[in-house]
Parts: sequence; C-alpha cells; structure tokens
Amino acid sequence: MTDERFALNHLDTLATEAYPGLVVRKDLLRRMRTAFGVPAFVIEFLLGKYCASTDDETIREGLEFVRDTLAGKYVKPDEREAVKSAIKQHTSFEIIDKISVRLIETHDKYWARLSNLDLDYVNIDESEVRRHDRLLMGGIWAEVTLRYDDAYIFKNQNRPFFVESIRPIQLSSRRLDDFIEGRRRFTRDEWLDLMMRSLGYEPEHPYYTKRRKLHYMLRLLPFVEKNFNSIELGPRGTGKSFVYQQLSPYCHLVSGGQTTTAQMFVNLSSGQRGLVCLWDVVAFDEAAGVRFTDKSGLNIMKGYMEDGAFSRGRDIITAEGSVVFVGNLDGDIDTIVRTSNLFYPMPTEMDTAFYDRIHAYIPGWEFQKTSDAAYTDHFGVVTDYLAEVFRELRKQSYADYAERYFTFGTHLGGRDQKAVRKIVSGLIKLLHPHGEVSKEEAEEYLAYAMEMRRRVKEQLKKMGGLEYWGTNFSYTDKETNQETFVPLPEMGGGSLLAEGGLPPGSIYTIGSDVSDHRLVLFLLQTQMNRGSGRIIPLGNLSSKMKEAVKTAEAYLKANVHNLGIDHDLKAYDFTTQAINLNQAKEGAETAVAFFISLVSSILEKPVLDRTVVLGEMSVQGILIKVDSLPERMQLAVEAGAKRILIPSDNKRDVAEVPDAIITAIQWQFFDSPIKAAIMAMGMG
Repeated sequence: MTDERFALNHLDTLATEAYPGLVVRKDLLRRMRTAFGVPAFVIEFLLGKYCASTDDETIREGLEFVRDTLAGKYVKPDEREAVKSAIKQHTSFEIIDKISVRLIETHDKYWARLSNLDLDYVNIDESEVRRHDRLLMGGIWAEVTLRYDDAYIFKNQNRPFFVESIRPIQLSSRRLDDFIEGRRRFTRDEWLDLMMRSLGYEPEHPYYTKRRKLHYMLRLLPFVEKNFNSIELGPRGTGKSFVYQQLSPYCHLVSGGQTTTAQMFVNLSSGQRGLVCLWDVVAFDEAAGVRFTDKSGLNIMKGYMEDGAFSRGRDIITAEGSVVFVGNLDGDIDTIVRTSNLFYPMPTEMDTAFYDRIHAYIPGWEFQKTSDAAYTDHFGVVTDYLAEVFRELRKQSYADYAERYFTFGTHLGGRDQKAVRKIVSGLIKLLHPHGEVSKEEAEEYLAYAMEMRRRVKEQLKKMGGLEYWGTNFSYTDKETNQETFVPLPEMGGGSLLAEGGLPPGSIYTIGSDVSDHRLVLFLLQTQMNRGSGRIIPLGNLSSKMKEAVKTAEAYLKANVHNLGIDHDLKAYDFTTQAINLNQAKEGAETAVAFFISLVSSILEKPVLDRTVVLGEMSVQGILIKVDSLPERMQLAVEAGAKRILIPSDNKRDVAEVPDAIITAIQWQFFDSPIKAAIMAMGMG
C-alpha cells in the first residue's frame, strides 16, 4: 500500500515532468532497505524500472514486483543453503548478489565468489572477466545467472557451480542531453532541493540550511570531478560514508583503511590495474586506520594525489579515480581548533606534504545524526541514473568559471588555486550541468571553495609553520576591484590566552616539546605561602620543566636584592604549576618564564594582560637564544597574545618574521632575566 499522507507538491510535479520514468518516491527505498540489506542503487535500479510513476496503483503493483524480485533473487545469509539447493534443482537460476573474481595462478584459472551466497570457487568464463574488469577489484552487484553441473571436477575437487551470465545493476543509457534539458526547468534552489531529495533527505526540514545542503553536494563532488581528493572528519552516525557505500556502482569503499600498493595502484607481477584505475571514487572509511602493508604505498599515494599518475617500472600510468577519507573526530571543535589540528586523528605517517594534496576538508562537525523527520517522502531522481550522469559529467570541466569574474588573492598558492578551481567546477557540474551560472552564484561557490581549501591550509600552518603561512584567502571582483576575504567559521572562537589579566604569579610562555618536535603554549602559575623555603611542583611536571624551576630558583636566590625584594625566601613555600594549553608531553626552554612567575608571586604584582615571554637561561642568568622565532611568534598571535618578550640574541631573527605577524603583536627585547621580569610586569 502507498502512504496516504503523501501529496504531490510543486517540486514533485516538476521532477516527474522533467524526468518521466527516472524519479521515484524515496520513502519506497527506505521500506525496501529495511527488509533487504542491499545497497540503495540496487533497490533503486528496480524501483526505477517498476515504480517510477505518480499513479498509486502502478506504484503498488511495482512495489509488489520489486518485493517479489528481491525476495526471489536476493540471497539472504540465512537462506544460503536453500538457494544452493534451488540452483542444483534448476537448469539455471538467477540471483542478485555481489560477485567478485580472483585469478589463482596455481590453477591458471579465474574463480568467482558470491558474497551473500558465501560461495567460492565458482566457475566463470574469462570473457566475462574481460567484459567486467571491476570484478577483479572489489566486485560488482549484478543479476547473476548460475547453473549446476555435478559432473565437473577440477584438480580432484568437485566445483559444480558455473556463472552463465552477468548483468551489472546499472543503467545502460546515461542520456546526458536529456538530463541537462530537464535541469533547465528548475531554478538553482529548486534543483538543489531535488538533489537533496534524490539523496533521500527532505530539504524543507529546518535542519537543512543552505550551508548544509552545499556540504552534502561537496560529498558528491568526487563522483563528478576527476582526481579530486577530500576528507571529512566528524562525529559518528552523520552519514559520512553513506554516499560512498550506497549511491553509485562506480565507488569502492575500503573499510578499515587497510590496503596494499598492488591493490591500490598496480600489481607488478600480473600488470593488473588497481582501484584508482578501475573506480571513479575510492573512499577510505575509518580514515584513522589507513595503512599500506608496504612502506612505499604512502609515497606513491602522495604522488598520485598530486597529479593523477604513478610509476610502474619505467612506465607512467595515469588514472582518474578520486580519493576520499572519512573518519571520526571526537571532542569539542573549539578546543581542538585552539589546542591541536583537525588532522590529529589521522595516521602519524601522513605528513604536511600528504595533507597538502587534499583539495577540500568538509567540516563534519557541522552535521548531526539525521532524524526520521529529516528524510523525505517525496520524489527524487533515481540514484542509479544519477550515478551514470555523474560519470558522464566527469568528462566536462568548468574550472575557469569563477575567474571570469574574480581574481585569486596573493595567499593562494598553486595547489590552493587548483583545489579551488576543482571545487567550483564540481559544484557547477552538480548544480548547473548546463553550464549556465550567474556571477552571484559563481561568487557563492568561489567563497565556499576557498573556505574548504583554507581549512586544509590552516592545519598545515599549525603543523608546518611558515612554509604554509599564506592562509588569508581572498578574491577580487574584476569589475569593482573590491577584495573579499574568506573566513573559517570554526576560527571565530575565543583565544587560548585569557582576557582581563591573570593573578600574580601567572605568565604565558612557549616551550618546545622535544618528544614530537613542536612548539607548545604553557601557562605557568606560582603561589607563595608561609613555609620553609621549598618549591612544591603540582601535577606531572616534565623533567625539563623541573630543571627549569631549579634554574629559576637558583638565580632568584642569588639576585633577590637586585629586584628590591626584602622577603626571607626561607620563610616561604612556592607552589608552582604548568598548565599545558597544547596537549604536549614535554616543555623545554621555560626557565625565564618560571623566574618571572616566582618574582610576580613574591611582589604580588601581575604580569601585563596577555603577555608571552620566550627564553631559556642558565643559573647565572645567561640567556640562551631560542630557535624558530617566527613560528613562536605565530603561535603567540594565534593564541591571542598582545605582547611578546624576546631574548636580545634573537634580534637578527626578526627579519625572518612575516609582516603579518610583526604587525599583529607588540614585541620587545630583554637582555637579562631581571629586565624581562620588570618589562613583563610593566615596571620600567
């Protein structure tokens, strides 16, 4: 029975008129998926054949036929033995299953495997393998005709099952011209809503803002754009892998992330081309677990993501498969942005050069788990038809469209520009396959594309420092010459440094974590109380920090009168603590800051608001030049510092600091720890 609550609306009427026989009610898909564990494109292949109508009776009859077809042909795991028996009893028998093939060299023979039937060593003619090469790389869903011959013996083993024919579950006609003509009947926003309904979502639900709708389109972009690399990390259960698993027969999902160079690119012994050659999209689920069994795999992947080519001996092989990473990102996004980077869940083997090849970072944290109310009961284009159209659209390019009206800002390097062009081109293919785009729409896509690429670049800046400093993305209108800068929403949160000042004994510093070679921000705090002259460290101070406290204490005792302090230090205890603001394991080069923290607590005078001090020193107060001054100043600026105090020996290094940093913060040099303390507290 059809749903009595359903009523055609304007978009349904448009869709059914523009694409007769190629639209289907998406609630029918959900009904079938609950009963049959088949990918969406398999069910919609049948629904598109028998239920692409607005007539209730036609839909009812079609549903019965689809249900009977799936019930009779789809192999449920608990019915395997019954199906095997049925195959034996009939001359031939049709099933719907995922079929894959492997070559066993010792047999000099191809063998098929049927997944749900859990049947291996099925005889298959080599001509079928050549006709459907993706059988060898993960397999395809198909209507498979099988026969049984109990007389067939291979190497003393009874192998009675034979594949007679394979009909992949995919439309044979892409009819791109008809698709484009149908698109002309919709406004851009109507078309965007139809695309959302085609994915099964109800665009009129308040959850689906314009921005979220574009995020869903960006998930589809690898299907229409060749060699497009994207990543989406976010909470569990937000549908990150859905489109890569359910939407298209031209996408291969690598679950768990484990793969080999031979599987991904080429098998050197057999010459068999890998996943990126045979599939339009290769998606890695659970991206944090991406691993190559051989060390060269990641480097080959890096090269392929750059230019769509890889080496096989002396030969260079080109491929068009897009690479997608999806995975989980746990924790509060504001905290992650302030204390770490958005690539932190990814494998440690991946470096900045690898991430620089990623064209877009989809902000997965902006999605929520989708409620039942957010799914649509209306018509959408059959996803199998969409998959075929998307494949045809890969042949087109609209990469130059944005630059017809706008020029890129100076901070966009070559890879940034390439990424932005690809995103703009892909969005136009999805939303304007006829290529008719207004200047306002082009600007919207350009700003969105720059944001998605800038998100990648901002993480590279955190990880790689000045090499990736140019992240202030902008574009200029060719007509008005007006420059527009593109922000990142997640960067609008508060700074790490507290506003309004801190109590006496508190000071910020930037140390180095020698365990993983990065710079880290610390808040040091000291409290003075009556006691017996002890230094009492709280928490788990690292060995380097314990040494720094001892150095600061020794210098303080030797110079207490030079600071105008008349306290008897033996009559007080000093409780000191290091608050780790960047989740580091270690903190070297913090002695000057500990000294200022001690002095500030004794004098009961606070350090000036949002001041950061740099530097290491000896027990006699000799200052030690810090390394990586530009990166330290960059970190201070990003954390929200207003002032930074720098050892005098670093004066020459200021020339290496970009103007954007120099002008963003007040900076002063000190030539002794005592001078640093006086300056930090604004005493001279």
